[in-house]
Amino acid sequence: MAKHPLGMIRRMPSITLPLNLLLPLRAAAATALLALALAACVSRPATEMPRADAARATAPVLLVSIDAFRADYLELGITPNLARIAREGARAQWMNPSYPALTFPNHYTIVTGLRPDRHGITHNTMEDAGLGTFKLSDRAAVSTTQWWGGEPIWVSAADASLPTATMFWPGSEALIGGRQPGRWLVFDKAVAAATRVDTVLGWLGERAATRPRLATLYFDALDAAGHGHGPDSPEAHAAIRDTDAAIGRLIDGLEARALLDAVNIVIVSDHGMATVGPGHTIAVEDMVDPADAVAVTGGQSVGFAPLPGRTEAAERRLLGAHPHYECWRKGELPARWHYGQHPRVPPIVCQMHEGWDAVPRARLARRVPDATRGSHGFDPALPSMRALFVARGPAFRRGVVLPAFDNVDVYPLLARLVGIAAAENDGDADAMAALKPDTPL
Repeated sequence: MAKHPLGMIRRMPSITLPLNLLLPLRAAAATALLALALAACVSRPATEMPRADAARATAPVLLVSIDAFRADYLELGITPNLARIAREGARAQWMNPSYPALTFPNHYTIVTGLRPDRHGITHNTMEDAGLGTFKLSDRAAVSTTQWWGGEPIWVSAADASLPTATMFWPGSEALIGGRQPGRWLVFDKAVAAATRVDTVLGWLGERAATRPRLATLYFDALDAAGHGHGPDSPEAHAAIRDTDAAIGRLIDGLEARALLDAVNIVIVSDHGMATVGPGHTIAVEDMVDPADAVAVTGGQSVGFAPLPGRTEAAERRLLGAHPHYECWRKGELPARWHYGQHPRVPPIVCQMHEGWDAVPRARLARRVPDATRGSHGFDPALPSMRALFVARGPAFRRGVVLPAFDNVDVYPLLARLVGIAAAENDGDADAMAALKPDTPL
């Protein structure tokens, strides 16, 4: 798919008076004429915005995701740069992911403020009667408009004629509401973290006319290390250090451009990670006879669609509690998950217990029997699934520690920072009121 040129970003018109018309005028007349010209472009409130508030209202917003950064990683003492951002800005005790605690559903929730059951990215793998199969590794599916519901914040920003740019974010590769970010890239895990940072620094260092009001940055190395070796492994800790070093590169680059105190940085994760010990994996085919139901999704939130005429048999085998999982009809899932109404949610959903995976037998045969791995997608209420939130910039008070909140609450904050009206969302606009510089503790 061709990328959208910067010229497609709509901008407000400006009026410039020729110098040869201004010079003959006396100073008072020139001032009045200039005021009239500016009034033709924008309407101002009766009282001017204080300089500090004006700076906060126009500051670029950089949204950063560290995939699978568990909230308690911040306490390990191996993330000095993230700790600096939290110390000089704000942090949450933790952030609750939405159900299911998977990568695509939660990244898209953060930028829409809608839970997966509403925006339609209900899993990393989905089936849709009209669209077929969605897999996050399928570029054609990922770029298909019809999968993506809601209004991501870059669409709202573009509608307000504000420049946007995304460095890898689920949804940015598809036209949504007829728009994409002004600049975006097809996801490529081979792009080094330093290159990602330098690209974003280049965007933020541009002149005001083209500098993104909203930019995103994404790191995925920790997720890969956690899956492959476990969340508390030396490999995962090395990935944490490397990602923190990339954050340090970002800080240094902003400081070198005199932008560190002029950019609102919001750093989040989509979910945490739990240990899956040796032998803690079952075959999906052992959960129900494949002659009765087909597995639509696997991993930790496992969805089944009964075959025609086999619903009763499938429900008899699946529904209820089992040694390592529990299953419900989609309309009877725990209410706190806010999940089960969207047509893409399979008729039966089984939630694995923490530390257990369910995969097709063919994949199970390829796993090393005595290996420790990591997985997410477990109950979002578990401490192992808790996500990260830290922020720094002119819109944030220093030293604030927020109580835990749901990740749908990030979107109203982003809308306020970007300076646009929030689209319909499930978030609480007051959840982060304590972050505002003018809000007392």
